[in-house]
Amino acid sequence: MSVEIGQRLAAEREAITLLDTIPGVSQRTAEVLVAEIGTDLSRFPSAGHLASWAGLCPGSFESAGKRLSGKTRKGSASLRRCLCQVGSVVAHMRDNYLSAQYRRLAARRGGKRAVLAVAHTVLVMAYHMLKRQQDYEELGADYFDRLNADVLRRSLVRRLERLGHKVTLARISHDRYSKKPLLLA
Repeated sequence: MSVEIGQRLAAEREAITLLDTIPGVSQRTAEVLVAEIGTDLSRFPSAGHLASWAGLCPGSFESAGKRLSGKTRKGSASLRRCLCQVGSVVAHMRDNYLSAQYRRLAARRGGKRAVLAVAHTVLVMAYHMLKRQQDYEELGADYFDRLNADVLRRSLVRRLERLGHKVTLARISHDRYSKKPLLLA
């Protein structure tokens, strides 16, 4: 079976190795992605259209300004299943952008919704990688902390103050030539 899959996807080997660079995506998963969506993405005008076709975009049902059900569409069952497995694998990883996204969402929305959101993110990444013929670029596990550093700082200070601590902030910078931190006033 693996030999036949390899023969049929021999022309798409470059796309498979490109998708294999995404954390949580194995060679078999990359083969499924290429087999399901193909490498000619001209039929999908945007990543949102691909996500909608795959059934991985959030539903929106709103009435009188109140947001109601957010059920997703059915879409491509095998692609959705494959990408949800990637989301589950990422949930057990550490030190990458996708695992940070999973942990951040799972804390607020729950594990299953976080897996679906990570699956959506992986599909959008795959779309852009195939469209641009570009390798995966890791943003890092601290991406969300760096994105909103001031918000995170205020939140952590508030949490410590609620626990009864008095907090005074001082910026610490690391000297690039030594391991000792420098205290900047």
